[in-house]
Amino acid sequence: MKLDDRLRRLIAVGASVTANCQPCLRINAERALDNGADAQEVAEAVEVGKLVRQGASSKMDEFASSLNEAAFPTARPWKDGCGCV
Repeated sequence: MKLDDRLRRLIAVGASVTANCQPCLRINAERALDNGADAQEVAEAVEVGKLVRQGASSKMDEFASSLNEAAFPTARPWKDGCGCV
């Protein structure tokens, strides 16, 4: 099955919400409408993106809460910040 532009843009709307990207959401919502989606379809895509984002955030919060002091090395190679840079 090949996705048409309308469906691809609706998927992009949901992905934009999941990624917390406001400029992407604005552009993809406009383009979804331009490609034949209606306002209800865009709203549904937004809701799906919110559900995915909430699920991922919830699982990360559970994981972060499960960590304890033993999970972290005592010698940290960084001086400041989170260590990812």
